Amino acid sequence: MQGNAPTPDGQVADAVKDNWVDTVAPIWSRPYLRLSRADRPIGTWLLLVPCWWGLALAILWDQNVGWNDLWIAVSCAAGAWLMRGAGCTWNDITDRDFDGKVERTRSRPIPSGQVTVKGAMLWMGLQTLLGALILFSFNTAAILMGVLSLLPVIIYPFAKRFTWWPQLFLGIALNWGALLAWVAHTGSLSWPAVFLYLAGISWTLFYDTIYAHQDTEDDALIGVKSTARLFAENSPRWLRRFLLLTVSFMAIAVFVALNGRETPLPLLIALIGPWAMGWHMTWQLRRFNPDDNLTLLKIFRVNRNTGLIPLIFLIAAVFA
Repeated sequence: MQGNAPTPDGQVADAVKDNWVDTVAPIWSRPYLRLSRADRPIGTWLLLVPCWWGLALAILWDQNVGWNDLWIAVSCAAGAWLMRGAGCTWNDITDRDFDGKVERTRSRPIPSGQVTVKGAMLWMGLQTLLGALILFSFNTAAILMGVLSLLPVIIYPFAKRFTWWPQLFLGIALNWGALLAWVAHTGSLSWPAVFLYLAGISWTLFYDTIYAHQDTEDDALIGVKSTARLFAENSPRWLRRFLLLTVSFMAIAVFVALNGRETPLPLLIALIGPWAMGWHMTWQLRRFNPDDNLTLLKIFRVNRNTGLIPLIFLIAAVFA
């Protein structure tokens, strides 16, 4: 197996070309920022977008918007960056032996020797502490939701060792922000947030199955499980199922939140969101080629736009 050895300046193999970490960040900070995937921002977007979904739908639910919602939106962005970084650092600590055997990941900071495990632990602790300071600015219910979110984050890196569905565990962890932002706004959990959360999990199963197809050969050699390996040639059929579940759950969330309004206009506008999101996912599915890693990575990265599509319509519905 040919390796992706780190380049002389430590760049990671699947990082965005000419990213700010590899070009303008202080040299001493680059290995730690690479641990946090700051050179690969798509993961931060995939964690943040469900938070903004939850906030926007909560505002539509109770028709109450205030300055505190601006703080929730901004703090979710900062918290997503920090906690995604902490989660990825934890993932790299637990996966360091696997990462050294996989072509796409062996150039990451720990297996390539840029950062020690002790240094990574300290960096993870710092990011978690800063994230906790943001969380403690929310109401008590949201703080409890944030603390509970740590459980799936801790479990996720080990899921590939005991289940063929690690992408499900990733979805549980990555979309928790939909619940947290809803609770930060409303003070309690309600059914629209739950359906929105299920939509996010289905969406994660869609895009991360596509992403996991990059590593199927290496994963088979080292015994790592994934939905990409489980579905194999049946992946397109499963991806269509996840697409339909995503659209259906999001449409249900919107309907439950807005049904019964005096005017149907906000509901109609908000329902365009999951419909348009579904078409964007259909476009991805048509480009899906499990044997073309470059295309797989490109498809995965466009899911920032996929997630922003329904958000645009949710925000538009707020002002309708």
